Amino acid sequence: QVQLVESGGGPVQAGGSLRLSCTASGISFSDYRISVITWYRQGAEKQRELVASITRGGSTNYADSAKGRFTISRDNAKNTIYLQMNNLKPEVTAAYYCNIRSLLGQDYWGQGTQVTVSS
Repeated sequence: QVQLVESGGGPVQAGGSLRLSCTASGISFSDYRISVITWYRQGAEKQRELVASITRGGSTNYADSAKGRFTISRDNAKNTIYLQMNNLKPEVTAAYYCNIRSLLGQDYWGQGTQVTVSS
């Protein structure tokens, strides 16, 4: 059974940094069945949106709002995906979710971790 556990969220002041972690069990991030691993966020009364993604091969993609401030990375030995977020702004306040999409289109989600940026 695939499980994803996010951590690292919390309150932070504008301009600060956080590093989110997503640790998987039941599957390895280097598993051939994985297509892409993505961080999404969902703010209050907003739709869930892509923040950053990394393919099994290591290619990355970022939302325009994340470029230059956020970095997605992977530690295969720890089976963990990270999202380093710098120079945080209040508008990125949201619940952040980790997602694995398999080559067959299956989606696995974590429970989310809340990031709250105060001005």
